[in-house]
Amino acid sequence: MIKKTVVNLCRLLLAAVMILSGFVKAVDPLGTQYKIEDYLAAWHLGRALPDIVPLAMSVGLSALEFCVGIFLLFAIRRRLTSRVALGMMMVMTPLTLWLAIANPITDCGCFGDAVVLSNWQTFWKNVVLLTAAAVVAWRPLDMFRFVSKANQWIVYNYTALFILAIALWSLYDRPLFDFRPYHVGANIRQGWQKMMEGEDSPYLDFFMERVDNGEDITEQVLNSDGYAFLLVAPHLEQADDSQLDLINQVYEYAQDNGYPFYGLTASGQEAIEHWCDMTGAEYPFCHTDDITLKTMIRSNPGLLLMKDGVVIRKWSHNRLPDEYELDQPLQSSPLGQMPDDPVASRIVRLLLWFVLPLMLLSLADRLWMWTRWIRKNDAGASDSQKTPINIITKEKKKMRKKIVAGNWKMNMNLQDGIALAKELNDTLKAEKPNCGVVICTPFIHLASIAQFLDQNIIGLGAENCADKEKGAFTGEVSAEMVKSTGAQYVILGHSERREYYKETPEILREKVLLAQKNDLKVIFCIGESLAEREAGKQNEVVKAELEGSVFNLSEEDFRKIVIAYEPIWAIGTGKTATAEQAEEIHAYIRSIIAEKYGQAVADDTTILYGGSCKASNAPELFAKPDIDGGLIGGASLKAADFKGIIDAFK
Repeated sequence: MIKKTVVNLCRLLLAAVMILSGFVKAVDPLGTQYKIEDYLAAWHLGRALPDIVPLAMSVGLSALEFCVGIFLLFAIRRRLTSRVALGMMMVMTPLTLWLAIANPITDCGCFGDAVVLSNWQTFWKNVVLLTAAAVVAWRPLDMFRFVSKANQWIVYNYTALFILAIALWSLYDRPLFDFRPYHVGANIRQGWQKMMEGEDSPYLDFFMERVDNGEDITEQVLNSDGYAFLLVAPHLEQADDSQLDLINQVYEYAQDNGYPFYGLTASGQEAIEHWCDMTGAEYPFCHTDDITLKTMIRSNPGLLLMKDGVVIRKWSHNRLPDEYELDQPLQSSPLGQMPDDPVASRIVRLLLWFVLPLMLLSLADRLWMWTRWIRKNDAGASDSQKTPINIITKEKKKMRKKIVAGNWKMNMNLQDGIALAKELNDTLKAEKPNCGVVICTPFIHLASIAQFLDQNIIGLGAENCADKEKGAFTGEVSAEMVKSTGAQYVILGHSERREYYKETPEILREKVLLAQKNDLKVIFCIGESLAEREAGKQNEVVKAELEGSVFNLSEEDFRKIVIAYEPIWAIGTGKTATAEQAEEIHAYIRSIIAEKYGQAVADDTTILYGGSCKASNAPELFAKPDIDGGLIGGASLKAADFKGIIDAFK
């Protein structure tokens, strides 16, 4: 429980930071592009790549961070997501260490302009996040889900579309949230005056120097009362010229109403003259620092409107006001007033468009899973046993599935195996069993038997599967191959596999994960040797076998596991644990499942007994409250013997 809590705390920390980091980058993709260009310049790659490359990297990085954060939050594709998060932190942590030591740029840009950290602060922050990512990647299946596996596709598609839409809209228009010193509402006059008085100010590099005569008009413009338009174009050589008519219309409107209009650029005289010749621009140009211009507005060109030294409006070149908006003086026009769009209303819109739909999806999904669980537990019960949907009674604890499973081992050629399966199928079709029945056969039988076996009556399973997904592993059979035959179950961890083929807990863990990935129901075997039983270590042994291979699963995935307790000393020896011995260790197994996953999961887990179980002793064994059936070896090779054990549930 402590491990699971630590994993989920680390997961939530990592998710929160990645969501914030990805979002602030997405709402300001040009700012992130500028920061990436700073990195490229530090690595002497600044001129090697066209502008579209760092811009694409900006959008891609923001989308990746945001999506990984949301996927961690909702526990989607837990193994893959945790590995991607760990990989990202393994790249970012040494990178920020280099930044802290070499200091080629003063701010890494992790959180855009929203939160500015020093390079050393950023490094230590990444050390914490790397540790958290390592913990999550260590036990990814301990992350609890907010949305079921069946509905995950809604979250990851909606998340990707949302963050890409945010980034593209911010590129087209302006950032939804402006964290820079020149945001709407910023008092540049006041900040400039503080700077002149020797106080710290973000406007240290703001100046306006006339191109035609070299006059510094910064104080004149900032201290003048009334409106002033500033056309901001950091580099005229790269400026978008698709809206020249609207720019000239705004200039003519400013002239007609007596408002100052200046073009601000860092370009040289030749570029300015070329712009004027191309556009017919008659407005005066001023030189300004290019970093300052890029900070003022994320558009080239962009338009900024000040009143009494306060920024009241900003437009990208794609959203410039037209003649219908410029139909009256600014004093009487909505354009001349501070926009009625506070940050709070934008946050509310964001919640309505993204957070609220996902919250509603989570609630609907949980309700759907709950009602599905109720229906599943009620399936097969008589009318008098069925439970109202709003009542969960203690009787539910008694409704876990009873199973008798046959393990044919390396017996029966194909023809004999088919004959036995047909005989069982016909017998149980005629006389319906009172429990679940499974036959686990050698690989060569599976596809043939699946064609005629009624799996509503008899489930089909394999005796093993490989711990690899696919590849050059001669002689192995993958979980996907088993599933493709029509099988539903697979036995894993049998003592003979552990002893003869040296299957370790780590190998079995991989087998379980691959089996579940391919929707196979796992019958997981545990049990102690005679020496371990005589030494009184049986509890210690079975606990270690569970912890090593299946206790890493999430609650949802563990619920799909069937446990088979098989005392190794009783397998094929004719010896059988007494009903009391078997019940004692079955009860212990259920107790450690309760410690790990809670009592409800323990009460729902089917635990089978295996080890020289036959028709004569099955009724006594199966009558015990914690024994839910048997995993049958030799007695499953004859239809009559196997049917006799199945009938013990009658």
